[in-house]
Amino acid sequence: MHKLNILEMNRLTPEQFREAEKTPLIVVLDNVRSMYNVGSVLRTADGFRVMRVCLCGITGTPPHQEIHKTALGAEDSVEWQYFSSTTDCIDALRKEGFTIVAVEQVEGSRSLMDWDDTRPIAVIFGNEVKGIVQEAVDASDYCLEIPQFGTKHSFNVACTAAMVMWQYFKNRPKILE
Repeated sequence: MHKLNILEMNRLTPEQFREAEKTPLIVVLDNVRSMYNVGSVLRTADGFRVMRVCLCGITGTPPHQEIHKTALGAEDSVEWQYFSSTTDCIDALRKEGFTIVAVEQVEGSRSLMDWDDTRPIAVIFGNEVKGIVQEAVDASDYCLEIPQFGTKHSFNVACTAAMVMWQYFKNRPKILE
């Protein structure tokens, strides 16, 4: 097998990315503490051509050296927007017609393994310690949970976001090929 070099991958430039059709998914980060997690989420959002990333509360915003270290430039290609509160973000996204989904362990949550919602979705990921603020959980249309079978009760937020973005992306029509 021949390992592809950067030129053979035919990646979009940041300008082409901004003009390209997007996956109808918005990622919302609720009070995420780690700038490295923010950068990782932006990089994954670039990979799945996500419409926008909303950074809420204490979540850091570009430009920032730690965000850039993991985003590797995705902070320049992916549209991002800052909101002082996650509930303000939810209100704005609902007005745009998005279904609001929180990734949180709650009574009656849906399993990510069975998730196949292909509507335009805004998905919320929470703080590394406290999860999503209760007001945002209450304002969501429903909650997703990722099944876990080990001793820990949660995944890293950037890993969680990558799993959810992939699950949503794989169920979409092949509009991005």
